[in-house]
Amino acid sequence: MGPEERTRATERRIKEIVAAAEKAEPGKRAEVSEMFAGKTYVLFVYAYLRDIRLVYVPPRSIGNFGGEVDNWMWPRHTGDFSFLRAYIGPDGAPAEFAGANVPYRPKRFLKVAPEGVRENDFVFLLGYPGRTYRHAASSFLAYEEEVRMPYVADWYAWQIDLMDKMGQAGRDVEIKHESRIKGLANTMKNYRGKLQGMKRVGIVAGKKEEERRLGSFIAADPARAARFGGLLPKFAAVYDEMRSDAEYRLVLGYLRSSVNLLSLASTIHEAALERPKKDLEREPAYMDRNFPQTKRRLGLALDNYHEPTDRAVFKELLLRLARLDQGRKLPAFAAVGEAADRDRAAEAFIAGLYGRTRLADKSWALAALDKPAAELKALADPLLELAAALYPEYRTLRAREDSWNGTLDSLYPLLLELKSGFEAQDFIPDANSTLRLTFGRIKGYSPADAVQYRPFTTLDGVLEKSTGREPFDTPAKLFDLSRAGDFGRFRPEGFESVPACLLYDADTTGGNSGSPVLNARGELVAVNFDRTYEATINDYAWSPDYSRSIGVDIRYVLWVTEKFAGARFLLDEMGVGAGR
Repeated sequence: MGPEERTRATERRIKEIVAAAEKAEPGKRAEVSEMFAGKTYVLFVYAYLRDIRLVYVPPRSIGNFGGEVDNWMWPRHTGDFSFLRAYIGPDGAPAEFAGANVPYRPKRFLKVAPEGVRENDFVFLLGYPGRTYRHAASSFLAYEEEVRMPYVADWYAWQIDLMDKMGQAGRDVEIKHESRIKGLANTMKNYRGKLQGMKRVGIVAGKKEEERRLGSFIAADPARAARFGGLLPKFAAVYDEMRSDAEYRLVLGYLRSSVNLLSLASTIHEAALERPKKDLEREPAYMDRNFPQTKRRLGLALDNYHEPTDRAVFKELLLRLARLDQGRKLPAFAAVGEAADRDRAAEAFIAGLYGRTRLADKSWALAALDKPAAELKALADPLLELAAALYPEYRTLRAREDSWNGTLDSLYPLLLELKSGFEAQDFIPDANSTLRLTFGRIKGYSPADAVQYRPFTTLDGVLEKSTGREPFDTPAKLFDLSRAGDFGRFRPEGFESVPACLLYDADTTGGNSGSPVLNARGELVAVNFDRTYEATINDYAWSPDYSRSIGVDIRYVLWVTEKFAGARFLLDEMGVGAGR
């Protein structure tokens, strides 16, 4: 098959396997995950619990203490935890929310270790790390370091700055932007940490040296030369193509994802084209198993919609597009690209769209999501018309990306085979949001010359950081409990107060947030929620010197719940209520 055809065939086969698995086990949800690119796939079948209820969450001044200032940083004092309870139907099967539902009782559950852990204790985690690139070619890593990540980090910073300014108009606007800012800031800081770490450790240079040795290994044997000759330059050729119009593709992509109303219009237009197809022929978002989530996602986006912000983001992307040769050639935006005063032209163009569209009306937009193409066209909504005009260009870009992915999927199995022969060993697949185990020890680290971080922070540090203003606005009751020395059994020997957060050198990445941190007996001692700034490099390589993950100490979780919240009954329910 050709590369694009290969990608489409793989996607189709995955859909068939998932459909068969879900038919065989009604009520469960199946996923096929690629373990080694183009080579190995594994079917996972999940019990999908849909009635999940909040039991207790600490106030933001505890649960988000430090906010974005402390994000990815150590020392950390964030009480990032919550208690949830899962419910099922009276018949024991997963069910949507209903008053008759009963608490879910698993066959096994984690025991809590209220005594916590000490420095150098062994710990392990089970979780769903999102994505790593340990087996990627140097040309991919160079593309990430030099092109994609710097652009994305800067673009996210621009949006954060805009929304911070917009939020000054009032608390209602600020609230609409909070979740989006948090997500953007998390990625922006992560990428900047990765970029710093890649340079510091020399990730690309190290990968190039590895490939140089592989090249010598290939050349040393005629059989290997026949099978693997030219392999590494083929990777470089793909990423050279990607570089040629990277900014154009990024800007067009962000038009569909960063501009809320255009994103909504594109989804509605695409749904009208995809929903009439047979289910397995649809794009994933429009398949019967996923379409309800697609609707909910769009509804939530409109709940937090703020038109002045959306217009400003749209304008910035239009101006960026107009500075590019390819962007100026797009007929849909010709009025901006060809104008002498592009700034004014962009304003007028957007005003014409937003002044006539009805997409900001949630009920109208969700109703449009179920309309066939002919009825959508009859609505004559300008943003839907723009989405239709842009659709062919997005399909062209999608075809190119499918072709690149198909090519890479044919190359990576050869690269892994070559590395396996060179190093005489097999490899663990990169993280891909499937269940993984990692382990390590409670351990501090030295991020810079003459700086040594210990592996625990305490309530004392929370109080020392407090300023009375977000994000360091500690509740007065924590000061009262501290002054009274009311730590109960949660202050271990050698500590002046309750441990708050802790460090360990397990191998985690994005997606591990919420993973249980377990002691050597498999008991819960912390909840993982972050990494240190230097450990953002984990996506590309684990470093014994810098790779440290951050969890909220179980002793802080239990102390806040019992002493601050007065919810000792929750500790009783977990079997750790004994003792004062």
